[in-house]
Amino acid sequence: MTVGDILAVRAHLTPRRIALVEYPGRRQYTFGDLQTRSNRAAHALHDRHGVSRGDRVALLANNSVVYLDMFFGLAKLGAIFTPLNWRLSARELAGIMGDCRPSAIVAGPHYAATAAELGRALGDCRVIAVEGAAIPGAACYEDELNGAPETDPVKLPLHEEDPVALLYTSGTTGQPKGVLVPHRMVLWNAINTVISWGLSAEDVSPVFTPLFHSGGLFAFLMPLLYAGGRVVITPAFDAGASLRVITDEQCTVILGVPSLFRLWMEAPGFAGADFSKVRWFISGGAPCPVPLMQAWRDATGTVLRQGYGLTEAGVNCFSMTDDESIEKAGSVGKPIFHSRMRIVDTEGNEAAPGQPGELLIAGPHLCAGYWQNSAATQLALRDGWLHTGDMARRDEEGFYFIVGRYKDMIISGGENVYAAEVESAFREHPSVADAALIGRPDPIWGEVGVLIVVQKDGCHATQEELLAFCTGKLARFKMPKQILTVDTLPVSPYGKVEKEVLKRRYGFADGGNA
Repeated sequence: MTVGDILAVRAHLTPRRIALVEYPGRRQYTFGDLQTRSNRAAHALHDRHGVSRGDRVALLANNSVVYLDMFFGLAKLGAIFTPLNWRLSARELAGIMGDCRPSAIVAGPHYAATAAELGRALGDCRVIAVEGAAIPGAACYEDELNGAPETDPVKLPLHEEDPVALLYTSGTTGQPKGVLVPHRMVLWNAINTVISWGLSAEDVSPVFTPLFHSGGLFAFLMPLLYAGGRVVITPAFDAGASLRVITDEQCTVILGVPSLFRLWMEAPGFAGADFSKVRWFISGGAPCPVPLMQAWRDATGTVLRQGYGLTEAGVNCFSMTDDESIEKAGSVGKPIFHSRMRIVDTEGNEAAPGQPGELLIAGPHLCAGYWQNSAATQLALRDGWLHTGDMARRDEEGFYFIVGRYKDMIISGGENVYAAEVESAFREHPSVADAALIGRPDPIWGEVGVLIVVQKDGCHATQEELLAFCTGKLARFKMPKQILTVDTLPVSPYGKVEKEVLKRRYGFADGGNA
C-alpha cells in the first residue's frame, strides 16, 4: 500500500467524516475533500509543471491544508515531497535546494521573497505562490488547484520502497542530509502507532509543531488519518490560542515538546483550560525533565507520557500505558509492536540491563537512507539496524531510558542544533581561532547554546560583534545565547575538544547537554 492508497481507501470508507480542521477560520475538510484536493494537486503539478515520478517538489509555508495536498498529491505521481524548514536562513535553504534540485517550489506569503530568491538561484525551478504570495512570475496555487480535474491521476506501478518524502536534518558535520522516506515507512509508522498507542477513529489531535518536521507529519497526522480520526492544524504556535483549540475541538491526544508544556503552564488561560476530553499528552523532540512532567500532572490531572523518535526511524518508536508513565517516569517505554531494539557497547556487544550503550533500531518503519549520500547511509544503516547515535539504557523490566547522545548536538525547543555547524560559522570571524558549543539548561527551551571561543592574539571581539557576524548565516534558533572567551580549550591526547570538561567547568554537566 502506498501513501496515495492510504488516503484513497480511507476516503472510500468514510468520505463524509471530518478529517481535518484548519485554523484560523476553523475550515473543515472531509476525507472525501482531501482526496479530491490531492487529485487536483497531482493533476496541476503534472499537467502544468511537468512534475513526474522521482521529481522533488519543495514546500516553504506555514502549516495549512496545502501540506496534505502536496504530500498525498505527489505520492500519487510517484514524486517526492520536500518540505523546507522556514526557520532556516536563505543561505541554508539554498544549500538544501542545491542538493535536492527540486523541479518546483510552492511558497506561502510569509516566504515570498525567499522563494523568489531560491527560484532564481536554481534557474530551472518553477515557483508556485500560495494565498496570494507576491512572487513575480509565479503561478497561483489556488487557481491551478481549482482548475484541475478531480479524477484520480493515472495509476503508476509504484513500489513500497519508492521514496515519498525527503526530510532534511543536519548531520554532526553540520551538512544537511536528506532522509529518504519510502511509502513503506509511512504505512508502518501508522500501523505501529495505531496498535501500540491505541488510537481510534474517535481521537482528535492538534498539530502545533511545524509540518516540515517528521513529528508534525507523522506523530499523529498520518496515523490518525489512517485510522479515520481527526487532525487540527494551526499556522503557528501561540500558547493561549492553542489552549483554546484543545478545548474547542475536544482534543483527545496531544503532542508537545518540553518548551510547549512550560509555555502552556505560564499562559494566562492555563488555569481555565478544559482538558476533560484529553486521554493523554505526550512529550517528544527532546528529553522532558521529570520535575516538569510531575508539575504538569499535578496542575492538570492528566497523563503525560515521554516519547522518543527520530526522522530516520519514524517519530513513534516506544509506547507505555497510563500507569507506566507514572511508575516509570523518565522512561520512553517499551518498543512499539513491529520493531526491534538493541543497546550495544562501543565494541558492538549487547549491553547488560542498566548499562548505557548506543540504541540500535530495526523494523519496517526505518528510512531508506540519505539522499545521494551513500557514505552516511552505510554508516547509519548496517545489517538492517539503524545506529541512532543516541545513548540509552534498559532496566530489568524492559523499559528504555534515553540517557545521552553520541551525536554532538543540543536540542533547543525541540530543534536539533549541531555543534559543528555553529562552530564552523563562528570560526569564519577573523578574530576567532577556535570555538566549542555546549548546552546550558534553560527553563523554557530545555537547552540553549553557549559558545566557548578562543580569540586570536590581539583580538577582542565582543559577543555582540560575533553574533552580528553570524546573523543570516545561521537560523535564529541555532544562535548561541551566550558567548564566553577563554585562552585555550581543553583537548584530549587525540586533539578532540573535551566538551564534558567544559560543561563541568561552567556547571552545565547535570542536564545541560546529556
